[in-house]
Amino acid sequence: MSNTIDLEEMTKIEGHATLRMRVSDGTVEHLEIRALEGSRYFEGLLRGRLYSEAAEIASRICGICSVTHTLCAYQAIENALGVSVSAQTRSLRRLLHFGEFIRSHAAHLYFLALPDYLGVPSTLSIALEQRGVVEKAIQLMKLGNDMVRVLGGRDIHPVAMAVGGHRRIPTQTELDDIRSRLEVLRPAAVATAELFNSLPYPELKDAAERFSLYDETEYALISGSTRSSGHEFEQKDYAQFVSEYHTPENTANFVVREGHTYMVGALARIANSRKQLSSEALALLKASPVEGRLDNPFLNNPAQAVELVQSFDDCLAILEKLRPEPEPVPQPRVQAGHGIAAVEAPRGILWHEYELDDEGKITHANIITPTAQNLRSMEESLQALLPHIVALGREKVAAEAEKLIRAYDPCLSCAVHFLNVEWL
Repeated sequence: MSNTIDLEEMTKIEGHATLRMRVSDGTVEHLEIRALEGSRYFEGLLRGRLYSEAAEIASRICGICSVTHTLCAYQAIENALGVSVSAQTRSLRRLLHFGEFIRSHAAHLYFLALPDYLGVPSTLSIALEQRGVVEKAIQLMKLGNDMVRVLGGRDIHPVAMAVGGHRRIPTQTELDDIRSRLEVLRPAAVATAELFNSLPYPELKDAAERFSLYDETEYALISGSTRSSGHEFEQKDYAQFVSEYHTPENTANFVVREGHTYMVGALARIANSRKQLSSEALALLKASPVEGRLDNPFLNNPAQAVELVQSFDDCLAILEKLRPEPEPVPQPRVQAGHGIAAVEAPRGILWHEYELDDEGKITHANIITPTAQNLRSMEESLQALLPHIVALGREKVAAEAEKLIRAYDPCLSCAVHFLNVEWL
Protein backbone atom coordinates (compact mmCIF):
# COMPACT_ATOMS: atom_id res chain seq x y z
CA MET A 1 0.00 0.00 0.00
CA SER A 2 1.41 3.39 -1.04
CA ASN A 3 1.13 6.42 1.23
CA THR A 4 2.09 9.96 0.18
CA ILE A 5 2.72 12.63 2.78
CA ASP A 6 3.24 16.25 1.76
CA LEU A 7 4.42 18.95 4.15
CA GLU A 8 3.57 22.03 2.15
CA GLU A 9 4.82 24.42 4.79
CA MET A 10 7.47 23.29 7.25
CA THR A 11 7.44 25.39 10.40
CA LYS A 12 10.05 26.64 12.86
CA ILE A 13 12.91 26.77 10.33
CA GLU A 14 14.63 29.74 8.67
CA GLY A 15 13.29 30.07 5.14
CA HIS A 16 10.56 28.15 3.33
CA ALA A 17 10.55 24.56 2.12
CA THR A 18 8.30 21.61 1.40
CA LEU A 19 8.81 17.91 1.98
CA ARG A 20 7.24 15.17 -0.12
CA MET A 21 7.42 11.54 1.03
CA ARG A 22 5.98 8.44 -0.63
CA VAL A 23 6.16 5.18 1.31
CA SER A 24 4.95 1.79 0.09
CA ASP A 25 4.81 -1.24 2.42
CA GLY A 26 7.40 0.29 4.71
CA THR A 27 9.79 1.16 1.87
CA VAL A 28 10.62 4.75 0.99
CA GLU A 29 9.92 5.06 -2.74
CA HIS A 30 10.45 8.80 -3.04
CA LEU A 31 11.59 11.63 -0.79
CA GLU A 32 12.63 15.16 -1.57
CA ILE A 33 13.07 18.47 0.21
CA ARG A 34 12.35 21.50 -1.95
CA ALA A 35 13.28 25.09 -1.20
CA LEU A 36 10.58 27.49 -2.32
CA GLU A 37 12.48 30.75 -2.74
CA GLY A 38 13.54 31.72 -6.23
CA SER A 39 17.16 31.77 -7.30
CA ARG A 40 18.87 34.72 -5.65
CA TYR A 41 21.77 35.52 -8.02
CA PHE A 42 24.14 36.75 -5.31
CA GLU A 43 27.22 35.38 -7.06
CA GLY A 44 26.18 37.19 -10.23
CA LEU A 45 25.44 40.38 -8.31
CA LEU A 46 28.95 40.36 -6.84
CA ARG A 47 30.66 40.20 -10.21
CA GLY A 48 32.01 43.54 -11.34
CA ARG A 49 31.84 45.06 -7.85
CA LEU A 50 34.89 46.32 -5.97
CA TYR A 51 36.58 44.03 -3.44
CA SER A 52 35.48 46.45 -0.68
CA GLU A 53 31.81 45.83 -1.51
CA ALA A 54 31.88 42.03 -1.24
CA ALA A 55 31.10 41.74 2.46
CA GLU A 56 28.40 44.42 2.42
CA ILE A 57 26.54 42.62 -0.37
CA ALA A 58 27.17 39.06 0.82
CA SER A 59 25.93 39.78 4.34
CA ARG A 60 22.44 40.26 2.84
CA ILE A 61 22.31 36.57 2.00
CA CYS A 62 21.09 35.93 5.54
CA GLY A 63 19.96 38.00 8.50
CA ILE A 64 20.49 35.04 10.83
CA CYS A 65 24.14 34.49 9.79
CA SER A 66 25.01 37.99 8.60
CA VAL A 67 28.13 38.17 10.82
CA THR A 68 29.42 34.90 9.41
CA HIS A 69 28.87 35.94 5.80
CA THR A 70 30.53 39.31 6.44
CA LEU A 71 33.53 37.75 8.17
CA CYS A 72 33.94 35.00 5.58
CA ALA A 73 33.79 37.52 2.72
CA TYR A 74 36.44 39.73 4.36
CA GLN A 75 38.75 36.80 5.01
CA ALA A 76 38.44 35.56 1.42
CA ILE A 77 39.17 39.07 0.08
CA GLU A 78 42.14 39.38 2.46
CA ASN A 79 43.48 36.07 1.17
CA ALA A 80 43.09 37.34 -2.40
CA LEU A 81 44.99 40.55 -1.61
CA GLY A 82 47.61 38.96 0.64
CA VAL A 83 46.45 40.92 3.70
CA SER A 84 47.04 39.77 7.29
CA VAL A 85 45.24 41.12 10.36
CA SER A 86 46.56 41.99 13.81
CA ALA A 87 46.03 39.88 16.91
CA GLN A 88 43.63 42.54 18.23
CA THR A 89 41.53 42.47 15.06
CA ARG A 90 41.34 38.69 15.20
CA SER A 91 40.20 38.80 18.85
CA LEU A 92 37.52 41.37 18.03
CA ARG A 93 36.32 39.24 15.12
CA ARG A 94 36.13 36.15 17.32
CA LEU A 95 34.09 38.00 19.95
CA LEU A 96 31.75 39.35 17.27
CA HIS A 97 31.34 35.87 15.83
CA PHE A 98 30.63 34.37 19.25
CA GLY A 99 27.88 36.95 19.70
CA GLU A 100 26.18 35.52 16.61
CA PHE A 101 26.66 31.95 17.90
CA ILE A 102 25.13 32.80 21.28
CA ARG A 103 22.02 34.46 19.86
CA SER A 104 21.55 31.89 17.08
CA HIS A 105 21.98 28.79 19.26
CA ALA A 106 19.69 30.23 21.95
CA ALA A 107 17.01 31.07 19.38
CA HIS A 108 17.18 27.68 17.69
CA LEU A 109 17.30 25.61 20.85
CA TYR A 110 14.52 27.35 22.78
CA PHE A 111 12.19 28.65 20.09
CA LEU A 112 12.54 26.12 17.26
CA ALA A 113 13.68 22.80 18.78
CA LEU A 114 12.45 22.68 22.39
CA PRO A 115 8.70 22.64 21.62
CA ASP A 116 9.25 19.38 19.68
CA TYR A 117 10.43 17.60 22.82
CA LEU A 118 7.91 19.10 25.25
CA GLY A 119 4.96 18.29 23.02
CA VAL A 120 3.74 21.87 22.62
CA PRO A 121 3.15 23.93 19.47
CA SER A 122 5.44 26.82 20.38
CA THR A 123 7.58 28.43 23.06
CA LEU A 124 4.61 30.65 23.95
CA SER A 125 2.97 27.53 25.40
CA ILE A 126 6.11 26.86 27.47
CA ALA A 127 6.00 30.42 28.81
CA LEU A 128 2.57 29.83 30.35
CA GLU A 129 3.95 27.17 32.72
CA GLN A 130 7.71 27.80 32.74
CA ARG A 131 8.18 31.51 32.30
CA GLY A 132 11.72 31.36 33.67
CA VAL A 133 12.83 29.09 30.82
CA VAL A 134 11.68 31.57 28.19
CA GLU A 135 13.13 34.54 30.07
CA LYS A 136 16.48 32.73 30.13
CA ALA A 137 16.32 32.22 26.38
CA ILE A 138 15.52 35.88 25.75
CA GLN A 139 18.37 37.02 28.01
CA LEU A 140 20.83 34.84 26.11
CA MET A 141 19.60 36.13 22.77
CA LYS A 142 19.77 39.73 23.96
CA LEU A 143 23.35 39.25 25.14
CA GLY A 144 24.31 37.89 21.72
CA ASN A 145 22.55 40.75 19.95
CA ASP A 146 24.24 43.34 22.14
CA MET A 147 27.66 41.78 21.54
CA VAL A 148 27.08 41.98 17.79
CA ARG A 149 25.96 45.60 18.06
CA VAL A 150 28.92 46.71 20.22
CA LEU A 151 31.54 44.84 18.20
CA GLY A 152 29.92 45.00 14.76
CA GLY A 153 28.24 48.41 14.76
CA ARG A 154 24.65 47.17 14.58
CA ASP A 155 22.56 44.09 15.36
CA ILE A 156 22.66 42.58 11.86
CA HIS A 157 24.77 43.16 8.74
CA PRO A 158 27.74 44.46 10.77
CA VAL A 159 29.64 47.51 9.53
CA ALA A 160 32.62 47.69 11.93
CA MET A 161 34.77 45.12 10.12
CA ALA A 162 37.01 46.12 7.23
CA VAL A 163 39.58 44.53 4.93
CA GLY A 164 42.64 44.17 7.15
CA GLY A 165 41.20 45.64 10.33
CA HIS A 166 38.34 46.94 12.45
CA ARG A 167 36.79 50.35 11.79
CA ARG A 168 35.62 51.00 15.33
CA ILE A 169 37.52 49.68 18.34
CA PRO A 170 35.20 49.16 21.33
CA THR A 171 36.13 50.88 24.58
CA GLN A 172 37.39 49.05 27.62
CA THR A 173 34.17 50.01 29.40
CA GLU A 174 32.09 48.36 26.67
CA LEU A 175 34.18 45.20 26.81
CA ASP A 176 34.02 45.13 30.62
CA ASP A 177 30.23 45.36 30.43
CA ILE A 178 30.12 42.42 28.00
CA ARG A 179 32.43 40.45 30.27
CA SER A 180 30.24 41.13 33.30
CA ARG A 181 27.10 40.02 31.49
CA LEU A 182 28.81 36.87 30.23
CA GLU A 183 29.75 35.99 33.79
CA VAL A 184 26.20 36.62 35.04
CA LEU A 185 24.55 34.60 32.25
CA ARG A 186 27.03 31.76 32.05
CA PRO A 187 24.94 29.66 34.50
CA ALA A 188 22.03 30.08 32.08
CA ALA A 189 24.18 28.63 29.30
CA VAL A 190 25.13 25.70 31.53
CA ALA A 191 21.48 25.18 32.47
CA THR A 192 20.62 25.13 28.75
CA ALA A 193 23.13 22.34 28.15
CA GLU A 194 21.78 20.40 31.13
CA LEU A 195 18.22 20.83 29.88
CA PHE A 196 19.03 19.56 26.38
CA ASN A 197 21.09 16.72 27.82
CA SER A 198 17.97 15.54 29.66
CA LEU A 199 15.58 15.39 26.69
CA PRO A 200 14.59 12.09 25.04
CA TYR A 201 16.03 11.88 21.51
CA PRO A 202 14.88 9.37 18.87
CA GLU A 203 17.31 6.66 17.87
CA LEU A 204 18.78 7.12 14.40
CA LYS A 205 22.08 6.37 12.73
CA ASP A 206 23.50 7.79 9.54
CA ALA A 207 26.78 7.24 7.75
CA ALA A 208 27.47 10.81 6.61
CA GLU A 209 30.95 12.11 7.36
CA ARG A 210 31.15 14.97 9.86
CA PHE A 211 33.13 17.88 8.38
CA SER A 212 34.22 20.99 10.23
CA LEU A 213 37.09 23.41 10.64
CA TYR A 214 39.88 22.16 12.87
CA ASP A 215 42.66 23.95 14.73
CA GLU A 216 44.91 22.35 17.33
CA THR A 217 45.11 25.57 19.37
CA GLU A 218 41.40 26.48 19.74
CA TYR A 219 37.84 25.39 19.13
CA ALA A 220 37.92 26.28 15.45
CA LEU A 221 35.27 28.66 14.15
CA ILE A 222 37.00 31.28 12.00
CA SER A 223 40.19 29.54 10.83
CA GLY A 224 41.83 26.15 10.42
CA SER A 225 41.92 23.22 8.05
CA THR A 226 38.83 21.17 7.18
CA ARG A 227 38.65 17.77 8.85
CA SER A 228 36.53 14.65 9.14
CA SER A 229 37.26 11.24 10.61
CA GLY A 230 39.07 10.19 7.46
CA HIS A 231 40.04 13.32 5.55
CA GLU A 232 41.69 16.68 6.02
CA PHE A 233 42.40 19.43 3.54
CA GLU A 234 43.34 23.10 3.54
CA GLN A 235 40.70 25.72 2.83
CA LYS A 236 42.31 26.78 -0.43
CA ASP A 237 41.94 23.23 -1.78
CA TYR A 238 38.21 22.88 -1.15
CA ALA A 239 37.27 22.66 -4.85
CA GLN A 240 39.28 19.42 -5.15
CA PHE A 241 37.01 17.77 -2.59
CA VAL A 242 33.68 19.62 -2.49
CA SER A 243 31.31 19.98 -5.45
CA GLU A 244 27.85 21.45 -5.97
CA TYR A 245 25.02 20.15 -8.09
CA HIS A 246 21.57 21.39 -8.92
CA THR A 247 18.33 19.62 -9.81
CA PRO A 248 15.80 21.27 -12.16
CA GLU A 249 12.89 20.96 -9.74
CA ASN A 250 14.70 22.59 -6.82
CA THR A 251 15.99 26.11 -6.21
CA ALA A 252 18.44 24.82 -3.59
CA ASN A 253 21.95 23.63 -4.27
CA PHE A 254 23.19 20.25 -3.05
CA VAL A 255 26.84 19.73 -2.07
CA VAL A 256 28.84 16.51 -1.79
CA ARG A 257 32.43 15.55 -1.00
CA GLU A 258 33.85 13.49 -3.84
CA GLY A 259 30.32 12.28 -4.53
CA HIS A 260 29.62 11.36 -0.90
CA THR A 261 27.17 12.84 1.59
CA TYR A 262 28.55 14.73 4.56
CA MET A 263 27.16 16.69 7.50
CA VAL A 264 28.27 20.05 8.92
CA GLY A 265 27.25 21.87 12.09
CA ALA A 266 27.62 21.52 15.85
CA LEU A 267 27.67 17.72 15.83
CA ALA A 268 30.48 17.74 13.27
CA ARG A 269 32.46 20.34 15.22
CA ILE A 270 32.12 18.32 18.43
CA ALA A 271 33.22 15.19 16.58
CA ASN A 272 36.40 16.81 15.29
CA SER A 273 37.28 19.33 18.02
CA ARG A 274 36.37 17.56 21.25
CA LYS A 275 39.90 18.02 22.59
CA GLN A 276 39.62 21.80 22.21
CA LEU A 277 36.55 22.11 24.47
CA SER A 278 36.80 23.92 27.80
CA SER A 279 36.75 21.74 30.90
CA GLU A 280 33.09 22.40 31.74
CA ALA A 281 31.93 22.11 28.13
CA LEU A 282 33.74 18.76 27.95
CA ALA A 283 32.11 17.62 31.22
CA LEU A 284 28.68 18.55 29.84
CA LEU A 285 29.49 16.66 26.63
CA LYS A 286 30.44 13.55 28.62
CA ALA A 287 27.11 13.79 30.47
CA SER A 288 25.16 14.26 27.24
CA PRO A 289 23.57 11.75 24.85
CA VAL A 290 26.04 13.00 22.22
CA GLU A 291 28.82 11.02 23.90
CA GLY A 292 29.34 7.89 21.81
CA ARG A 293 26.43 8.70 19.46
CA LEU A 294 27.91 11.14 16.99
CA ASP A 295 26.12 9.30 14.18
CA ASN A 296 22.66 10.48 15.31
CA PRO A 297 21.66 13.78 13.63
CA PHE A 298 18.94 14.41 16.24
CA LEU A 299 21.80 15.05 18.66
CA ASN A 300 22.84 18.22 16.85
CA ASN A 301 20.59 19.94 19.42
CA PRO A 302 22.51 18.97 22.59
CA ALA A 303 25.75 19.51 20.65
CA GLN A 304 24.67 23.12 20.06
CA ALA A 305 23.90 23.46 23.77
CA VAL A 306 27.44 22.30 24.65
CA GLU A 307 28.75 24.85 22.13
CA LEU A 308 26.77 27.57 23.88
CA VAL A 309 28.84 26.98 27.02
CA GLN A 310 32.01 26.80 24.93
CA SER A 311 31.16 30.19 23.41
CA PHE A 312 30.87 31.75 26.86
CA ASP A 313 34.17 30.24 28.00
CA ASP A 314 36.04 31.32 24.87
CA CYS A 315 34.65 34.86 25.13
CA LEU A 316 35.68 35.16 28.77
CA ALA A 317 39.17 33.88 27.94
CA ILE A 318 39.55 36.50 25.19
CA LEU A 319 38.24 39.33 27.37
CA GLU A 320 40.55 38.41 30.21
CA LYS A 321 43.53 39.40 28.03
CA LEU A 322 42.14 41.90 25.51
CA ARG A 323 42.96 45.56 26.19
CA PRO A 324 41.75 47.55 23.18
CA GLU A 325 44.14 50.05 21.62
CA PRO A 326 43.59 52.49 18.74
CA GLU A 327 44.57 50.77 15.53
CA PRO A 328 44.20 52.30 12.05
CA VAL A 329 42.76 50.18 9.28
CA PRO A 330 45.53 49.55 6.73
CA GLN A 331 44.95 50.42 3.08
CA PRO A 332 45.53 47.23 1.08
CA ARG A 333 47.50 47.20 -2.15
CA VAL A 334 44.94 46.63 -4.89
CA GLN A 335 45.99 43.81 -7.19
CA ALA A 336 44.71 40.76 -9.01
CA GLY A 337 44.26 37.77 -6.76
CA HIS A 338 42.30 34.69 -5.80
CA GLY A 339 41.05 34.14 -2.25
CA ILE A 340 39.14 31.38 -0.48
CA ALA A 341 37.95 31.33 3.12
CA ALA A 342 35.85 29.09 5.35
CA VAL A 343 34.11 30.18 8.55
CA GLU A 344 31.83 28.13 10.78
CA ALA A 345 28.31 29.51 10.83
CA PRO A 346 26.14 28.29 13.73
CA ARG A 347 24.74 25.65 11.35
CA GLY A 348 28.05 24.61 9.72
CA ILE A 349 30.87 25.56 7.37
CA LEU A 350 30.38 28.52 5.04
CA TRP A 351 32.66 28.97 2.02
CA HIS A 352 33.40 32.19 0.11
CA GLU A 353 35.67 32.38 -2.95
CA TYR A 354 36.58 35.48 -4.97
CA GLU A 355 38.80 36.25 -7.95
CA LEU A 356 39.88 39.87 -8.43
CA ASP A 357 41.31 41.68 -11.43
CA ASP A 358 44.16 44.21 -11.17
CA GLU A 359 41.64 46.99 -10.41
CA GLY A 360 40.27 45.08 -7.44
CA LYS A 361 37.00 44.19 -9.16
CA ILE A 362 35.41 40.80 -8.57
CA THR A 363 35.51 38.64 -11.70
CA HIS A 364 34.27 35.43 -10.08
CA ALA A 365 32.43 34.57 -6.86
CA ASN A 366 31.36 31.27 -5.35
CA ILE A 367 29.47 30.87 -2.09
CA ILE A 368 28.61 27.50 -0.51
CA THR A 369 26.32 27.64 2.50
CA PRO A 370 25.96 25.13 5.38
CA THR A 371 22.38 24.16 4.61
CA ALA A 372 23.27 23.38 0.99
CA GLN A 373 25.94 21.04 2.34
CA ASN A 374 23.43 19.39 4.70
CA LEU A 375 20.50 18.97 2.31
CA ARG A 376 21.48 15.53 1.02
CA SER A 377 22.26 14.40 4.55
CA MET A 378 18.78 15.56 5.62
CA GLU A 379 17.15 13.58 2.82
CA GLU A 380 19.15 10.43 3.58
CA SER A 381 18.45 10.73 7.31
CA LEU A 382 14.74 11.00 6.58
CA GLN A 383 14.93 7.93 4.34
CA ALA A 384 16.51 6.03 7.24
CA LEU A 385 13.94 7.29 9.75
CA LEU A 386 10.70 6.78 7.84
CA PRO A 387 10.53 2.95 7.78
CA HIS A 388 10.65 2.95 11.60
CA ILE A 389 7.79 5.42 12.06
CA VAL A 390 5.55 4.93 9.04
CA ALA A 391 3.12 2.77 11.04
CA LEU A 392 2.50 5.66 13.46
CA GLY A 393 0.20 7.44 11.02
CA ARG A 394 0.41 10.50 8.80
CA GLU A 395 0.31 13.14 11.56
CA LYS A 396 3.02 11.52 13.68
CA VAL A 397 5.22 10.83 10.65
CA ALA A 398 4.99 14.47 9.60
CA ALA A 399 5.83 15.65 13.12
CA GLU A 400 8.86 13.39 13.44
CA ALA A 401 10.11 14.35 9.98
CA GLU A 402 9.93 18.04 10.87
CA LYS A 403 11.68 17.34 14.18
CA LEU A 404 14.58 15.75 12.32
CA ILE A 405 14.83 18.58 9.80
CA ARG A 406 14.80 21.16 12.59
CA ALA A 407 17.63 19.31 14.36
CA TYR A 408 19.88 20.34 11.46
CA ASP A 409 18.97 23.99 12.20
CA PRO A 410 18.58 24.63 8.45
CA CYS A 411 18.43 28.02 6.79
CA LEU A 412 16.74 27.31 3.47
CA SER A 413 17.01 30.94 2.40
CA CYS A 414 20.79 30.50 2.41
CA ALA A 415 20.66 27.26 0.43
CA VAL A 416 18.88 28.50 -2.67
CA HIS A 417 20.88 28.54 -5.86
CA PHE A 418 23.08 31.62 -6.21
CA LEU A 419 23.68 31.21 -9.97
CA ASN A 420 27.05 32.57 -11.03
CA VAL A 421 25.56 33.76 -14.31
CA GLU A 422 27.10 35.63 -17.20
CA TRP A 423 25.43 39.03 -17.41
CA LEU A 424 24.68 40.40 -20.86
